[in-house]
Amino acid sequence: MNKIVFLIQCDDKKGILASTVNYFYEKGFNILHCQQHTDSYENMYYMRIELDATDLSTSRSLLMEDFGRFAEPLKMKWSCHFSDYKARVAILVSKTSHCLYDILARKLEGELDCEIPLIISNHPDLEIVANQFRIPYYFFPVGDDKKAQEEKISSLLERFDIDLVVLARYMQILSGTFIEKWNGKIINIHHAFLPAFQGANPYLRAYKRGVKMIGATAHYASEDLDQGPIIEQDVVRVNHELSPAGLKEVGKDCEKRVLAKAVKAHLEHRIIIHNNRTIVFNAEI
Repeated sequence: MNKIVFLIQCDDKKGILASTVNYFYEKGFNILHCQQHTDSYENMYYMRIELDATDLSTSRSLLMEDFGRFAEPLKMKWSCHFSDYKARVAILVSKTSHCLYDILARKLEGELDCEIPLIISNHPDLEIVANQFRIPYYFFPVGDDKKAQEEKISSLLERFDIDLVVLARYMQILSGTFIEKWNGKIINIHHAFLPAFQGANPYLRAYKRGVKMIGATAHYASEDLDQGPIIEQDVVRVNHELSPAGLKEVGKDCEKRVLAKAVKAHLEHRIIIHNNRTIVFNAEI
């Protein structure tokens, strides 16, 4: 079934839910699913509402124009999404393959409903993975001119009409200009040791400290490194029996799961960004 999804946020006040539901009722829509959250600390209201797209009696642009007129006096910040559109996703990688393989496999099996028209890397190592899935692979080494390399990537993303950029262990710091251009459309993954064990060999240093938990964090990229709005996190308890290599394997598995959940939530339009945090609505069961 094709659906229309509205994501809404505004100051909390009486009648928001009733007014919104009544608006869609008067337009003749069948509401398939409605989720809401009230944040009393910040006095904010959030809503995700799914409509049956077969009830649409106007063009999509007219629907959005009309809803905009309804939302303006309520000072709503909103977005509208149509489920029959497949988001176009670009994956950026370096040399590590576990997150890349996982995303491509989930897409192939239908768990991630999107198109992946290209893979971009600053190393040639993972071209073999792209070839296995018959996806074009673009190699842009950083060299001495990182700005030029980033401009090539940005140009390619525009040419392929990319909606979402997934940093599947892309080990380069993106510039503020790049992140601003793709704000809210870049998802990154990193181990959850940060900021304790920054830099190379974090699992070796974690082993030496005797950590008892391994975790991962997926978030939207921001100009402040690894400080963007968090989408998904998970942890796994570990003990002294695991070597540094064992800890790393546990971490890799956790990273795959967390990144996939974050990407899936974004593709299903279940995330609302407010300042530097996210409201992530549960998936339908």
